[in-house]
Amino acid sequence: MSKITTFKGYDSDSSAQRPNERVLPNIVTARDGVPVKYPNCEGLGVRIVHPANPKAPAQNMGLIMFYIPPHVTFEPSSHHTEECYVILRGKGTMILAGDEVQVEAGMFVHLPPWCEHGIENTGDETLEVLICTSPPNP
Repeated sequence: MSKITTFKGYDSDSSAQRPNERVLPNIVTARDGVPVKYPNCEGLGVRIVHPANPKAPAQNMGLIMFYIPPHVTFEPSSHHTEECYVILRGKGTMILAGDEVQVEAGMFVHLPPWCEHGIENTGDETLEVLICTSPPNP
């Protein structure tokens, strides 16, 4: 494990002005999300925190729950956004820059922009993946 660092907080000289009124959070569940079907994949995504979801309209990030049934593949591709895949349940194989990597619950996979990636559910239960994107996908 790495050395523990000290959290220093955000720079108070930010160009973003703090609003005068109270800013309220958006508390949502996957049921509050906007379903999305990915081309050539039998899995289903749900945009939970995303500009497309009026219940949690994030501007600079996207949080998508991706449900991949057993033996379903999401073919490798790449794009300009940075992503993180958080494996919440199940196990599978990811193609990462041409290499096969076994993934399972509890793993985080950071994908820099243009890193080729795809995922296959190699288990017997639905693979549940939280996908964090910045900026959010269209």
